[in-house]
Amino acid sequence: MPRSASVEPSLLGLRQIRFLRDLPEPALEQLARDCRWRRYSAAQQVISRDAPDRDVYLIVTGAVRATAFSAAGRQVTYREIPAGDWFGDFSAIDGHARSADVVAVKETLVATMSPTVFRRLVHEHPAVCDHMLLRLVTSVRELTERIFEFSTLGVQNRVHAELLRLARQAGIVKNRARIEPAPKHAEIAAQVSTYREQVTRELSRMVKQGLIARAGRALVVQDVARLESLVAAVRR
Repeated sequence: MPRSASVEPSLLGLRQIRFLRDLPEPALEQLARDCRWRRYSAAQQVISRDAPDRDVYLIVTGAVRATAFSAAGRQVTYREIPAGDWFGDFSAIDGHARSADVVAVKETLVATMSPTVFRRLVHEHPAVCDHMLLRLVTSVRELTERIFEFSTLGVQNRVHAELLRLARQAGIVKNRARIEPAPKHAEIAAQVSTYREQVTRELSRMVKQGLIARAGRALVVQDVARLESLVAAVRR
């Protein structure tokens, strides 16, 4: 595995992180100096579940994926974390071990801050504190929704819900969404806690129904409103 490469601090890069956007310039300059800066190549591990540090990782450019593997080797994907987002704040707050392995999806630049620096930011800057509180509440709501889906929806419905989430993330234009690059079947399976073969069967069925279509490297949701109706119907 290639080693991560050190890079110079970037004040502009930190300004892209959502919870730092309202930070005064002097505080941002100090934070840029306090952080450690690293660049990771695609598929390179950023951090493992058994890592001893409790740092907070800021995704300046690129994207990472948080995953875990069962004892039988089955992969579970928690979420993909894009540029402007962050991870590791849970461990920085409670001091407990990491809950997932994190791997770079593509070339990614991260800045890491120690728990001490993170806590100082939260305590000294109300805007940062508000962003973190919102983040924690959002995380609880997302987890609640995921638990509901896993407990009440079949595989078919979970695949529909995941594609709808990806469509909204990609952007909806005239009732269509272009997801590019198209997610791998194994990635969708890891997101919805099933097997790749089941995802493949369901996507083939959706193609025949005219709900989705392949377009080069992209997956196109051709009728977002219909997909929304299918998801809403099983959540009532």
